[in-house]
Amino acid sequence: MQLKFDTSKIYAVALEGGGARGAYQIGAWRALKDNGVKFNAVAGSSVGALNGALLAMDDIKLAEELWQNMSFSRVMDVDDAQMRNIMSGKLLDLDLKGVHSKLKKVLKEGGFDVSPLKNLIKDTLDCEKIRNGQTRLFICTHSLTDRKGLELEAKDLSDGELRDMLLASAYFPAFKHEQIGGKMYTDGGVSNVLPLSPLVSRGYKDIISIRLYGLGVEKKIRLPKGTKVTEIAPNRDLGNMLNFDAEPCRKNYKLGYYDAMRLLYGLYGKKYYIDRTLTEEEAYAILCAVVRKKSDNDLSLRQLHSELLRFSKESGSKGDYFDVLVAFMEKSAESLKINELEIYTDIALLEKIGLR
Repeated sequence: MQLKFDTSKIYAVALEGGGARGAYQIGAWRALKDNGVKFNAVAGSSVGALNGALLAMDDIKLAEELWQNMSFSRVMDVDDAQMRNIMSGKLLDLDLKGVHSKLKKVLKEGGFDVSPLKNLIKDTLDCEKIRNGQTRLFICTHSLTDRKGLELEAKDLSDGELRDMLLASAYFPAFKHEQIGGKMYTDGGVSNVLPLSPLVSRGYKDIISIRLYGLGVEKKIRLPKGTKVTEIAPNRDLGNMLNFDAEPCRKNYKLGYYDAMRLLYGLYGKKYYIDRTLTEEEAYAILCAVVRKKSDNDLSLRQLHSELLRFSKESGSKGDYFDVLVAFMEKSAESLKINELEIYTDIALLEKIGLR
């Protein structure tokens, strides 16, 4: 594969909020890091702020350990088995009396107790490394007391303030909110779920945003001339934002990794990751062979092109013959339940679906 992304530049990163979907960002970071992409600033909102702190520490192994061994009880004061059954819809396996009692308490107290998350922040994050490292960290949260969004830089905060503001940024609406320094805060997504503004306002020109499509308000900003934002974004549902079970977190990590690889290497496909080796002429020849094989009769050139046009419309492809071939390969691979989380050359995927 040939790298298509410019690794000579130094980038800033914007990490969107999205709760339990945050493992996706760590997978993307792994791909970027392994391929030599360098950063000097990161801005995060909600879970993006917590991931941003790990990125500022430049400790990807810690980030991977946290997310690949994630559990509900590492974030909220809950029973893992009960929460897993709720998320998977296994209501018959629930202790309904116990669940009802717990939910009643949660509602009475204004949300899930996130003391475990508070302790996780305290026990795992190195505040000195975050403040004094080579990567600047900007945290977006929202002050309910002052009725405004805040954009804070880690180096301006004490250890305690830094930990408090990271927690404040991650105060998801379902979580119990407590006063911090005499003020009430809520999730950064309330006013700035995709934190581009802290980076743009400070003059960063080359920005990578890693999307989660979480709940919140995308703050409208105007990009100055010469500023470019490149997105790494999922094209499938990353699941419930409160599903902190390890299994979906591990899957989202892999999705983030492969979606970043798609960007880095210009891979084709929507669900699959396809490294192009075929020319358009070669793709055209393969499509013609497919159409002729599907037809009971010999086709004239006009009939062949008519079938190719129909096939192109059915596949939803708006590109050249190679794009049409990709759409066909993906549809065939999906029907055969071929593993999506792997990089294939076009030839290798054609062999997998039985066309080579």
